[in-house]
Amino acid sequence: MIRRLLSTLLAATVAVLAVGAEASTFTTTSVMAQETTRMVRFLESFHFQGRELTTDDFHQLLPDFMAELDSQRLFFLAADREQLTARFSERLAKDLRYLGNIDAAYAAFRLYRDRVTARVTWINLELAKDTDFTTNEEFQWDRTKAPWPATLDDANDLWRRRLKFELLQDLLNDKPIETAKENVRKRYERLQRSLDEIDAEEVQEIYLTTLAAMYDPHTSYMSPSTLDDFNMQMRLKLIGIGAQLSDQDGICTIRELIPGGPADRSRLLRPNDKIVGVAQGPADFVDVVGMKLRKVVQLIRGDKGTTVRLLIQPGDATDSSARREISLVRDEVKLNDKRARATLEQVPAADGQGTRPIGVIELPAFYGANEDEGGNPGVSATTDVEELLRKLIAAGAKGIVLDLRRNGGGLLSEAVDLTGLFIARGPVVQVRDSLNRVEVRDDENPRTVWDGPLAVLTSRYSASASEIVAGALQNYGRAIVVGDNSTHGKGTVQTIMPILDDSRFRRFLEDPPRSGATKMTIQKFYLPNGVSTQNRGVVSDISLPSIEEFLPIGESDLPHALAWDTIKSTRFEGSSLDARFVDLLRQRSQARQSTLEEFAYLRRNIDRFKQYEERKSVSLNLETRRAEKKEGDAFRDAAKQQRLELAKLNFTTAEVVLDNIEPTPEPSTPPAKDDDEDDETDDDTDDPKTRIDIHLRESLRVLSDAIDLWPQPQLWAQSSHPVAANQRNRFAPIP
Repeated sequence: MIRRLLSTLLAATVAVLAVGAEASTFTTTSVMAQETTRMVRFLESFHFQGRELTTDDFHQLLPDFMAELDSQRLFFLAADREQLTARFSERLAKDLRYLGNIDAAYAAFRLYRDRVTARVTWINLELAKDTDFTTNEEFQWDRTKAPWPATLDDANDLWRRRLKFELLQDLLNDKPIETAKENVRKRYERLQRSLDEIDAEEVQEIYLTTLAAMYDPHTSYMSPSTLDDFNMQMRLKLIGIGAQLSDQDGICTIRELIPGGPADRSRLLRPNDKIVGVAQGPADFVDVVGMKLRKVVQLIRGDKGTTVRLLIQPGDATDSSARREISLVRDEVKLNDKRARATLEQVPAADGQGTRPIGVIELPAFYGANEDEGGNPGVSATTDVEELLRKLIAAGAKGIVLDLRRNGGGLLSEAVDLTGLFIARGPVVQVRDSLNRVEVRDDENPRTVWDGPLAVLTSRYSASASEIVAGALQNYGRAIVVGDNSTHGKGTVQTIMPILDDSRFRRFLEDPPRSGATKMTIQKFYLPNGVSTQNRGVVSDISLPSIEEFLPIGESDLPHALAWDTIKSTRFEGSSLDARFVDLLRQRSQARQSTLEEFAYLRRNIDRFKQYEERKSVSLNLETRRAEKKEGDAFRDAAKQQRLELAKLNFTTAEVVLDNIEPTPEPSTPPAKDDDEDDETDDDTDDPKTRIDIHLRESLRVLSDAIDLWPQPQLWAQSSHPVAANQRNRFAPIP
């Protein structure tokens, strides 16, 4: 009876709001209309794909826009999609291409806002009732690909389960039910308030970005306000944690860590981690789930030297209730902190007799002298890596591992120059535009700094310029690529284009109209052999097990990602490593992966995470969830003990520092989270005794094997390198 009453009340509320919604109108200015028509023209004329929008594109636009507003398919009903598309779809091509009319977006947004308002009323009534956590129900936690509810009763049942799911997050973290209900109530009232604050400019931005995303995920429309924020970030040293944030399903999510920022230096955050609470110093946490991203950013930013505390749901957690609290001191991104660093590792010989010194250079970004105002004009990724190489050579290094696992890219010129440290000269990357014009970027310096054994360590986070370096060195046969199955797959180039060029009349106006811009994909990267790095990334020669393979962090996980393809190879002196040579290294690595305890530890964590990912729903029974949490705690305790034992096998290491940088002090936070470790709420990750880097250790062993197989490093740099055609008979299968 009560449920029927609530359903009737919700339906009545929706009807009343729908009637009154027309009074809450948005105004499309003449500038906005011009921007809209110009945006369509830009997409069809300047985007790399070089194609016109189709009838199917316009028919899909409203459903995609609705999904942007309601990504978890919780608020809209299936009938809403049908009604909106029936009303607007046939006119969208004319509206957008010729009239600049975005009334369809306004109508969809008003309906969404009304649905949220009605649902918040329903939620408050539902929270006033007792909640039963003893039933054996489940909730589908990821509904991004689910249909919208067919009926209001279906929606109510879905929301009843959703509320239990959210309440359980607090109950499992020892919050009383009253606190849990208050947190949920505030969360949705905050969502409602944030929607009331959205103006026409923001609706236009979401709508036109949805249209642009039909071309590829990196093309978007930037409103005047967003463009102002972007330009400010380019000009100023904003104080914060040094992370790029995005809104994923109403939750602030770490998209990228900025090298040299507080978050990067702490090594406590990783891309895909979710920020669910923010606190200023010792103050209580503010629940930020459902809060507008700009407001979350405002909470995280602050005065230099002050402390911000973040409540994190780890991106690789196997329990949605997992929480980890971290503290960061706000600071600006410092050039010195994002520069290359190196160590000399003593790698045990395969026969157990002694060790072999191998250098490791970790490069977090391809930085240059002009990136930081007031920076040293002589500082760049290439000059720093060259200095570290010379120091490692002087220290007796027999091989070099270039660690690009956390490198999201940077200056293309630096990627080309840095590749030149390892090859004599030649093409490094090809850049193709929509007219099929190809520009080849060459290393023109015949001098090399290191012509010996080389490995490049990569991950799914290695993107853009780092993929160019890894792929080019692989093309030339200069390096063995070790790491995740492949790199990120970001092989496209974007540019910022003003939508309205008002430069001709700006000087005649006292207050020229503000307009936005488009970030447009205009080019693609290709390796010297003509293979694109887009979508597939650079495939490793030696793959290592990794949880990252099961996280949605690669280019191929993004909707409408541009396809992988090839173009004609450019002429270059070099060829890939001989397949039999690589096979021998792979066999030896796989033998270790099947016998060493560290890989057994890694596989246990990966298997556990896979089991979680394969679960499409989660129990809403409190005792069942408590038992699962208890089992998870026991798993993590056992993992900690395993790490303690494995850490005793860490190689002896010595830091090698740049001349104008002080040696890095022993940090109070870990240099890196264990490879694929599922630590969830584990607090022991700042204990140096438990630090292990399985991927780095194995890459060092792989390179040591390569040196054993071909002990004359000077031949690695020749076009007839050790595994070229004239040496093919050297390598026989392992007995």
